[in-house]
Amino acid sequence: MKTQYLSFFTLLMVSVFINAKELDGSRQPTEADYTNGEKWVWKYKGVTTSGEVRAEGTDTKKIVSQNDGLYMVTQHAVIPLAEIVQPVASKTPRYSWPLHVGKKWKFEEHWTSEDGTKGSTVQHAEVLSFKKETVEAGTFMAYTIKYQGRVSNSRGFSADTEDIHVYAPNLKTFIKLTQSQGDYVYVEELIEYTIE
Repeated sequence: MKTQYLSFFTLLMVSVFINAKELDGSRQPTEADYTNGEKWVWKYKGVTTSGEVRAEGTDTKKIVSQNDGLYMVTQHAVIPLAEIVQPVASKTPRYSWPLHVGKKWKFEEHWTSEDGTKGSTVQHAEVLSFKKETVEAGTFMAYTIKYQGRVSNSRGFSADTEDIHVYAPNLKTFIKLTQSQGDYVYVEELIEYTIE
């Protein structure tokens, strides 16, 4: 009887540890979560319902170490990782930490594009699931988050939007993103994740 109780207790503790680890993955990443040489590569494509391709290519981000710390290198910039992992202060953030299935919040962003056009995105978000998801880069435990709302800009454009983010805590980023705006669908999928 004592042995059965001990086995049950051990299994219970392992289960609690695994669940706590998964919950811990729902928090916002910190600088300590990143590793020098980490690299993510996504492929992306944006197509209208009439078949016109408006965007297509790849996007790469990599963590590099320099004298004073870690940096994220993107196509257009080298950004101190300390800036990227700043705690989210917005009351309407893209990701509302900690994530958990069933959580809901409002995402609101006001932006200016490279050509000077001003716009806003207002969406209601909900975490739909946390399970294994497969993309070209592999299979990862990930949250699926659905965003629904509207986007508009200063040039008179306005459209209903639906975005699906598949966010993998262990990779500290989304592994798939699908955005629908009117007659335009944009899909971005992780095709490579490595640590050199």
